[in-house]
Amino acid sequence: MTRYVMTIDLRRCVGCQTCTAACKNANATPPGVQWRRVLDLETGEFPDVRRSFLPMACMHCAEPPCADVCPTQATQKRGDGLVSIDYDVCIGCANCVMACPYEARSIVHEAHFAYGDTPIASEAIRFDPARLSVATKCSFCKERIDAAAGKGLVPGRDPEVTPACVNSCISGAMAFGDIDDPDSTVSRLLATTQHFRMHEDLGTGPSVHYIWDHA
Repeated sequence: MTRYVMTIDLRRCVGCQTCTAACKNANATPPGVQWRRVLDLETGEFPDVRRSFLPMACMHCAEPPCADVCPTQATQKRGDGLVSIDYDVCIGCANCVMACPYEARSIVHEAHFAYGDTPIASEAIRFDPARLSVATKCSFCKERIDAAAGKGLVPGRDPEVTPACVNSCISGAMAFGDIDDPDSTVSRLLATTQHFRMHEDLGTGPSVHYIWDHA
């Protein structure tokens, strides 16, 4: 089996937001919608204060609550672990938006662009009217992953078939790959580090693992 996951090393993340920009460029999400965002957190008390950064997006859960509440089955968990949305089936009811504990989903009913009503060149190329009035979210760049087999490439190893956010990370904090492959980067990282998953106690089984220390 193949099961794709992402690892994010919180010791390396510098909060540069490059992954956010790369995602927006790759997917032409409208103003105000960020499929990937980085939370800027401050912990401790003066003078012992620490600033931390936490990249967030769809967690591609093993038990996605968004799929459970979808009345049309537009949201499905694929065999490779990705949670996808069929825009032709979604009715925009927003049940999934409310059910997601990670606030990873958005619905936009009208086309909006960075500079008014006219899209710039990059927005025009990537604008997809099928994404209006339906739920949208991070897809782990599934179009790239789906093209991997035909090109003889490996997601997580070959940039062409790896999520844009991972390719863009300037500090090497993000990795992607098949957790069922013991030789993959993600498997080796998880075997040698301490890590956690967001809201793991909810039983969602997130596919995003946050690394925070050596094993």
